[in-house]
Parts: sequence; C-alpha cells; structure tokens
Amino acid sequence: MNGPELLARFTAALLPLVCAPALLGIINRTKAVFAGRVGAPLLQPYYDIFKLLRKGAVYSGTTTWVLRAGPVIGVATTLVALACLPLAGLPAPLSFAGDFILVAYLLGLGRFMTINAALDTGSAFCGMGASREAQFGALAEPALLLALAGLAWLTGQWSLSGIYAALSYETWSVAAPALGLITVTLLAVLLTENSRIPVDDPNTHLELTMIHEVMVLDHSGPDFALVEYGAALKLWLTGVLLTGVAVPALTGNPWVNMLLALAALFALAVAIGCIESMMARLRLHKVPQFIAGAGALAAMALLLALEH
Repeated sequence: MNGPELLARFTAALLPLVCAPALLGIINRTKAVFAGRVGAPLLQPYYDIFKLLRKGAVYSGTTTWVLRAGPVIGVATTLVALACLPLAGLPAPLSFAGDFILVAYLLGLGRFMTINAALDTGSAFCGMGASREAQFGALAEPALLLALAGLAWLTGQWSLSGIYAALSYETWSVAAPALGLITVTLLAVLLTENSRIPVDDPNTHLELTMIHEVMVLDHSGPDFALVEYGAALKLWLTGVLLTGVAVPALTGNPWVNMLLALAALFALAVAIGCIESMMARLRLHKVPQFIAGAGALAAMALLLALEH
C-alpha cells in the first residue's frame, strides 16, 4: 500500500468521526427553512455535544452500572460497525466474508444496551419507549439483512467492501428493479433506526408519543453527549449504506469519490429534513405496517436478485 492510498483510507476512516454530527445540523436547518425560521447554526450539534461533555452527570439512586454502560457500548458498537463499512470505493479497515451480518448484529447490540439502560432507570416512561424500540427494531433488522443479502447476491460478493466496490451504474442498468426496492428498503430502515419521521418525531416533548427520546430522558452530561454522538454516527452509517447503493461514486479517484460520497450524504440529510417537514408521524399501530412493508420489499428484491 503506497502513501497516497494509505492517506486516503485514513481520511475515509476519520470522516464519520468528524462529520457525522453535521448531518443532524443539516436536517435541523432544512426543517427551519421549511418553517420559515432562521434556525440553529449548522454546527449546533457540535456545540451541544461539547457543552454536555463539560457538564456533570446526575444518576438516580435506583440505577446501576447498566445505565452508565448503555451510552458507552452504544457508541462502541457503532464505531466497530463503521470499521466494517467502506467509503468512496476504499476497502473498510475491517473486512471479511459475511461482515454485513456482523454490522446488523452490532446495531442490534447497541439497541439492546440502550433498552437495558432505559429499563434500569425504573421509569415507566423509559420502559414504554424501550418496549416500542424493541418491537420496531425486531422488524427493522430482518429488512436490513434481506436488503444486504440481495446486494450480496447481485454482486457476487459477501463482504461490504466487495459489495459496494462492485456496484456501479452498469449494475443499475442490469438490475434496476431489485436495486430500486433495496434503496427504498434502506431508506425505511434508516428512518426507523434513527427514530425519524414517520416512525418517531425527534423534536417532540410528549412522552406518550416518543420512542427513542423517552428512553434517554434519565441520561445527562457526558452520558447524554455519548447518546447524541452515537445517534449521529448511526445516521452516518445507515446513510452510507443507502447512498452507496443509490449513488455509486466510483470515479477511480478516491478523493473525488469522497467528495461525491459527502455530497450524497449531505443531500440525504436535506431529503430527510424535507420528509420531516412534509409528513406527519404515523400512529403507533401503523409503524409496524410501515416497517413490515419495507421488509416485504426487501424480500421481493432478494427474489429478483436470485433470478440474475
């Protein structure tokens, strides 16, 4: 491996750590524009995380180490999942056959610890959000695995690095129906995993309607900073999975590919802001139908992929 390639791979690995919170800032700014407001600065998520890191944490007397471990393990699992994720056509730092299964289960482990931390508080509101998160997560994980399995079959590769390196506009010309269904599925999984509208409203303050936000009500200070940072990293991860399929940026130049990948992610953040400005949150009994529908699309895409 020569020096320029090593530098490009290091930069690609560093990008999510630095740029992930910017996606949240773009979403919030887009929603402010739709509402006719100036809105918070684009860098407001960074300010919030640094402010929380400087504060002290408050713990209830009923909590145990589980509450403290939840945010830490949540960020750690997302970071390991990001290590398996290629960007800009460059191989991931951690790549092996079947690594997409590990990514799905790492996301599941992070969710499991967040749910445990919510239950550890003994709060009825936190427990209510945890039960909803468990239900919706159980539906989203099969949809994600089916979508990634369809990509693996279409490309003939069984690692994420190989799958996304093999995707191109020629692949779209050959298997456009399957890839289109997979793209829609990954968008639905992204909205579900990141608790965005129409699954959840991240800006609501009504505990009876919240899912993710109600689970972290008892976190404060550095713990809540880790929760916010972990949410930004998960948004980046699911966004890369989606944009890597929808916009395969493989120009042969890793630096140009990185710029195209960043542009695609920022455009996705704008699209999420538009969705949240134009749609209302689904009723709770409609959310499982939405996620199950995404799983059905992924299953159909897999069947189409098996024919190729």
